[in-house]
Amino acid sequence: MTTLAPSRTSNTKSARTSKGAVSAHDKPSYLSTGILILGALYCLFPAIWVVAAASKDGNELFSTFTLAPSTHLWDNIVALTEYRDGLFWRWMANTALYAGVGAIVSTWVSALSGYVLAKFDFPGKSGIFKVLLMGVLVPGVILAIPQYLMLAQAGLTNTYWSVLLPQIISPYGIYLARIYAAASVPGDVIEAARTEGAKEMYIFNRIAAPMMLPGLVTIFLFQFVAIWNNFMLPYIMLGDDHLFPITVGLNGLLNQGASAPALYTLVLAGALLSIIPLVIMFLLLQRYWRVDLAAGAVKA
Repeated sequence: MTTLAPSRTSNTKSARTSKGAVSAHDKPSYLSTGILILGALYCLFPAIWVVAAASKDGNELFSTFTLAPSTHLWDNIVALTEYRDGLFWRWMANTALYAGVGAIVSTWVSALSGYVLAKFDFPGKSGIFKVLLMGVLVPGVILAIPQYLMLAQAGLTNTYWSVLLPQIISPYGIYLARIYAAASVPGDVIEAARTEGAKEMYIFNRIAAPMMLPGLVTIFLFQFVAIWNNFMLPYIMLGDDHLFPITVGLNGLLNQGASAPALYTLVLAGALLSIIPLVIMFLLLQRYWRVDLAAGAVKA
């Protein structure tokens, strides 16, 4: 009996000590929280400024406090809609086409390429992956002129294809898909499906792709946002303003604002409207992100 009491006492003390250590570890860091808040405000400030500026008319835009809102937002949207018989909404539709179709096709190509690099062994695999990594480091602006020259030879410039085709291949998307496929698709599952006689494309589309779904959503969002915000490629490829995406179209309006300041309010209203689809896309797809790597397969 006398030998058990000290043991219980020491256990109680150690439990209290560990409990105190955990509580001290869980104590919030005000410095870290403050830094995160400052970072969030820094990122949100341009969006807040656009919301405030888009609500002003031409006179208020340059004469009132920067972040002070006004009551002319709807008037600016109506004026933007009436500009050249609704050309702005044609730009929005073009951007949705470029970003939507381009992101879907690019995500599928990235998923298939990453899956092959992760689960198949073939000559030159290491070299291909190294070239892929180098492609991630090359800015897309550098490739715009060579792509223009190649598409010009094929007679595809100033068409929808000239913007869609160069954006189907995403080295960064393939790299992410390769990493995610290696982590989330078990080799035993693939071998079991092959044993049952399943074809390789069936295994990819019906088994591997659902397991990779959370990663594919991330790739889709990255590519969708990148194409939606892309300026240089369509600026070089397109000459007809009826084919312009929103970035190139608003840039043209902004340049005209030097001689017609009233167009500045249209540019700001258009910039505000162009943000809304990105916010909606993020809110709709964020539920697919899961910590569990197999969550995509479970949901499917």
